Amino acid sequence: MDHFDWDDAFIVRSEAEHQLHYCHGSSKESENPSRGRYHQDFTILEKRELCANTYYFKVNAPLLAKKIQAGQFIIIRPNLDSERIPLSIAGWDREKGYLELVIMAAGRTSTEATMKNVGDSIQDVVGPLGQRSHVAKYEGACVVLGGGYGTGAVIPTARDLRQLGNKVYGIVGARTKDLLILVDELKAVCDEVFVTTNDGSVGIQGFVTHALEKIMEREKVSMVLAVGPVPMMMAVAKVTEGKGIEAWVSLNAIMVDGTGMCGACRVTVGGKTRFACYHGPDFNAYQVDFGELVKRQQMFVAQEKIAFEAMQR
Repeated sequence: MDHFDWDDAFIVRSEAEHQLHYCHGSSKESENPSRGRYHQDFTILEKRELCANTYYFKVNAPLLAKKIQAGQFIIIRPNLDSERIPLSIAGWDREKGYLELVIMAAGRTSTEATMKNVGDSIQDVVGPLGQRSHVAKYEGACVVLGGGYGTGAVIPTARDLRQLGNKVYGIVGARTKDLLILVDELKAVCDEVFVTTNDGSVGIQGFVTHALEKIMEREKVSMVLAVGPVPMMMAVAKVTEGKGIEAWVSLNAIMVDGTGMCGACRVTVGGKTRFACYHGPDFNAYQVDFGELVKRQQMFVAQEKIAFEAMQR
């Protein structure tokens, strides 16, 4: 299938005629053979450092911006020879046609992405992928918790929950104040935001669960969403279980194609196999087999280290 004309296949899609103005012709195709006759322009419009090794990007992507919903994600390939990595969405503007991303340089491909600057283009972006967050009008308060880069991912859901008339609390946690990100952005879509740091350098000393417990003590909480490191999401599930609270976690499993075809992102939820990319990324926190998730995340640690070291050379 290497010589199949995928561009023609795309163009004959029923909605393609209405989207062609987002694509660019092939006048410079010979200069960049990796681009087909029709491609979108994923130019970086804005970049800023949020904390060490973590960056905010505003990326031109009008087709995706028209369709993306809270909780969904994308898969990007920074360069032609890069791996594909999934990224949460921190925001978007449907009219101006851009997406907002938070990328932490953790391995080879994410580091390649953070090395790009304003005016550069991401090789390709696929999405929207996954299911939208579970949002509804609740009797009690809603709490969204972000750990590290996960803070960006909870902002769209917090906005949607508040627009439905819910009282929404936000909690942001980090090891120290210098690692906190997007606190002001979360405050803009929440009724109140709590900050926690492990060392007590700002806000509540401790973990995000300490702030969650304070909220639960003073009023009824009906729903929580936690996005961040697995230990943090596990702790949130433990604190809320058995208290009549609907709890969701966003699973950052290893992904390849992002559409449920390859099965690389298999997770066990409620005793059944689910694909994080297709059925998720949000799942019932009380049904997730976190032990299996941790093992799967560690499957390629050695290979990731070799790839990162090779890039540095």
